[in-house]
Parts: sequence; structure tokens; C-alpha cells
Amino acid sequence: MATEELRKTDGSVILEGRQRLSLTGVSDVLSFDEREISAETAEGMLLVTGDELHVERLSLDAGDLIITGRVDGLEYVGDKRQKSGFWSKLF
Repeated sequence: MATEELRKTDGSVILEGRQRLSLTGVSDVLSFDEREISAETAEGMLLVTGDELHVERLSLDAGDLIITGRVDGLEYVGDKRQKSGFWSKLF
């Protein structure tokens, strides 16, 4: 069970030659078209921009997403990790 929980919270991003993007830790794909794909990941919302983007494989159970096409940009929007502790209360 601990391994299963770990798999759901960990995330990785592997970009191969700007043509193939492999993601883990994906919990949902909110929108996609040939120029932009929005995915909810363990690290926050990820926006993938490019041209001729296609979802080659999606497995929400495993948290895997493979995108093909020309990837021009990756941007995380927001942060799912909550700040806590003494220093976060000061700032």
C-alpha cells in the first residue's frame, strides 16, 4: 500500500528530443488540443504548449501520460505543496 501511495504522489517529466513527453503523477487531463494540454499533476497544474500535440497514452489509474508532437514549453501553474512551519507563518 505504501508503494501505491508513493506512486500517486511522485511525479516525473521526461522530454525526448522535444517530440515525446512522458509524465507520471498525473491525476487528470483538464483540456487538450493540438497547441496546448493542461494536466493536473502531483506537483500542480502543468501546461504543455507546442504544435501538433497528441495524447498518445493516458492512464489515470497509473498516473501516466504520454504526449507526442513538437513541445515548445512546459509551465507549472500554482503549487500543490502547502507551506507550513514557523517561517511560512512569518512570510
